[in-house]
Amino acid sequence: MSLSQADILRALELVKLPASGQSLAASGRVADILIDGGKVIFAIGIDATEAAAMEPVRKAAESAVGGLPGVTQVLVGLTADKAAPSAGMQARQQAHRPAPGGAPPKPAGVPGVKQIIAVASGKGGVGKSTTAANLAVALSTLGLKVGVLDSDIYGPSMPKLFGITGKPQIVSGRTLGPMEAYGLKVMSIGFLVDEETPMIWRGPMVISAITQMLREVAWGELDVLVVDMPPGTGDAQLTMAQQVPLAGAVIVSTPQDLALLDARRGVAMFRKVAVPILGLVENMSYFICQECGHRSDIFAHGGARHEAERLGIPFLGEIPLAMPIRETSDGGRPIVASDPSSAHAKAYIALARQVQAALGGATRAAPRIVIE
Repeated sequence: MSLSQADILRALELVKLPASGQSLAASGRVADILIDGGKVIFAIGIDATEAAAMEPVRKAAESAVGGLPGVTQVLVGLTADKAAPSAGMQARQQAHRPAPGGAPPKPAGVPGVKQIIAVASGKGGVGKSTTAANLAVALSTLGLKVGVLDSDIYGPSMPKLFGITGKPQIVSGRTLGPMEAYGLKVMSIGFLVDEETPMIWRGPMVISAITQMLREVAWGELDVLVVDMPPGTGDAQLTMAQQVPLAGAVIVSTPQDLALLDARRGVAMFRKVAVPILGLVENMSYFICQECGHRSDIFAHGGARHEAERLGIPFLGEIPLAMPIRETSDGGRPIVASDPSSAHAKAYIALARQVQAALGGATRAAPRIVIE
């Protein structure tokens, strides 16, 4: 028996919306239903302020569809559409809009995780994942309990950077146990699919995967969860801001104007969703020849410092373009763990100290996201 969209909608008639009691199927919120064999993917449209309230509905929808004969996997995402809302959506937005002077809705944090930070970049190729991995190890050397979430769905790097092979085990129900390396807990979509499999996923599936890796992993007690974000400004970044109260974002850029232009967009995006900017890192800042000691500013130098000053955000330091960083990263041995006394490792540790100071042990309410 092959599944149809009608079968999916019939199952969703059993899922009720908390505010109105209306069935999810009749609400007009279900969109982008995709059926691929036994795999079912779809999105539930929400206003950005409803993310926390609709998370139980998302889980109930997964359960209802997962019970259909022939269904082997269900991925459901919550999406806030930029398009002009329908009359029904306008009414829902009005009903969920905070009263003047009232506190905005607060998405729930991840149980056991004190603070979550995003490591992001406006474009790919600037060394964001290498920075995230070494920052996480450096925070651990400062005495913090640290986890790493690789949310770069299209290009997961953490399995390679940490030299982790194998697949995570189910600890209970749908909850996965994270992988571990260098004292860190690590989760990545790269552990769940073959490394040569192209991730040809639409937005709702990406959102659902990130949500599941946040909510359905036994992270345990962590001081900091470092999230390696995909490059750019899109669904993944908005999902993170919707789903959890981010304590802040570290922006990674190289010194040249082209990269800084994209970094500027990343800063603007996080500011728009009210996520604090912990600072800007200049990666591949300079190159020192190992043979003669001559310094070359291959990508120019100092651009990120000047940009940070212009934007009024902290400058977190310079990381050189160096062979040992590349070699240890390719070898699955982050340089902070494999050669902690090196000058390169000390640069990451200095970065970690600044991030720790910026976090300051304070918690923060999640932002109210306004999508124009």
